[in-house]
Amino acid sequence: MLKTFFRFSDLKIDGRIIATLVVSTLLIVIDHYSAIFPEKWQDHLLLYLVVPVLLIVLFYRQPLSQFGFQIGEWKIGLVFCLGGWVIMTIIMFFIARTPGFQAYYAGNVDNPWGLSLKVAADLFGWEFVFRGWLLFTLFPLCGPYAIVLQAIPFTIAHFGKPELETLSSIFGGTAFGYIAWRTRSFYYPFLIHWFLTTITIIFSRGLL
Repeated sequence: MLKTFFRFSDLKIDGRIIATLVVSTLLIVIDHYSAIFPEKWQDHLLLYLVVPVLLIVLFYRQPLSQFGFQIGEWKIGLVFCLGGWVIMTIIMFFIARTPGFQAYYAGNVDNPWGLSLKVAADLFGWEFVFRGWLLFTLFPLCGPYAIVLQAIPFTIAHFGKPELETLSSIFGGTAFGYIAWRTRSFYYPFLIHWFLTTITIIFSRGLL
């Protein structure tokens, strides 16, 4: 009777999609509440890059290239990058100097190159989990809606950052998702995000 009532057999479930949604959610929660390593970029590499890659390789048994881990349409990607860098430089020149951004990104930068490398290490896994793993897992099931869907947990992961940055994340995350889908690679959203974060820190700290 219970089997008839619940009818689990009628549910057609793709275990990979369920695993991706559940694990990615847990990773965001763990990242928010826990500090595994001394620096946050180290946590992000483990949680957002190593864990998903191991899951794909060991359990999904799919090539990483299917999740955006490839050069993809590099000519289009470079156009997106150059355009994004120019637009973001102009916008953040003004926004990053507001009190909210200055308070959040306060601190000293002794080595700008070191800052840039840390930002890159911090965001590489961050971009892979959203614009690689989530996007390309959901797209076969959800189609173009996956571009927006992956931006929702991305926005939630911004809680605690400046309000304007968090509010804009749903739009920025969607744009990043489109670029990843268009180029078949998460590399180009990563390059734009890396540049955006770096200049935000530099402008907010009055280094330029």
